[in-house]
Amino acid sequence: MNFEDLSDDEDILELVNIELFQNVRAQKVFRIRENHFQKWNDTEFFQRFRLSKNGVRFVLTYIANDIAHPTERNHALSAEMMLLFALRYYATGSFLQVCGDFIGIDKGTASRVIHKVSRSLAGLYTTFIKMPETEEEMRTNSSQFFNIARFPKCIGAVDCSHIKISSPGGNQAKIYRNRKQYFSYNVQAVCDSQLKFQDVVCRWPGSALDSTIFNNSILRAKFENAEFSDYVLVGDSGYGIRPFLITPLANPRTSFFY
Repeated sequence: MNFEDLSDDEDILELVNIELFQNVRAQKVFRIRENHFQKWNDTEFFQRFRLSKNGVRFVLTYIANDIAHPTERNHALSAEMMLLFALRYYATGSFLQVCGDFIGIDKGTASRVIHKVSRSLAGLYTTFIKMPETEEEMRTNSSQFFNIARFPKCIGAVDCSHIKISSPGGNQAKIYRNRKQYFSYNVQAVCDSQLKFQDVVCRWPGSALDSTIFNNSILRAKFENAEFSDYVLVGDSGYGIRPFLITPLANPRTSFFY
């Protein structure tokens, strides 16, 4: 089509100009990314990321090679910045755009970074979250519990916690509503005497009972198969008492001898 033939038709020319303008690519803007290790002191850093500077450096030694970009083209984010952004997002639970502005990235990049860092961190599960395997490890755990409460042969404390989620929708959404009437996952965890996770089960909806989760766990099968010798777990009254799972006694009475 010859544009000269359209010189008298201002409406058509205006539409052509709009189409040409929309095809022009917007200029890329590189935002300022501050060095948060230098900007904040140790207390301020912990308040914003819920992890100390040394803690962040420790995590980076495990995931940096996994999440880092192969080149620095297009002002690529460093592994350090990606981890800090993910920690900021985890710590605040805010919108991606808000956390992205704090670090200096847009919403699209923020979404990709969260996915990438989260998968890398989850991959460290077997490295850091595991039950004691050797007799020496079990004896050490037991001794630490005994020093706290004088309770013998205990290698872990088990309980469940509800992690709030948005409604998953669909016909099965109601099974995620817990007894407190909000949607959640009921996550089972076992901790040692130092409050470190040793086992985590995160696949049950909020309506599941604590005892149901434990009874269907691999951990229960391992205790029944005597893989932990004669050591035991301690739990609350939400669990049934077993030879390897000790729960509080109702109305305990002590016999006195004179």
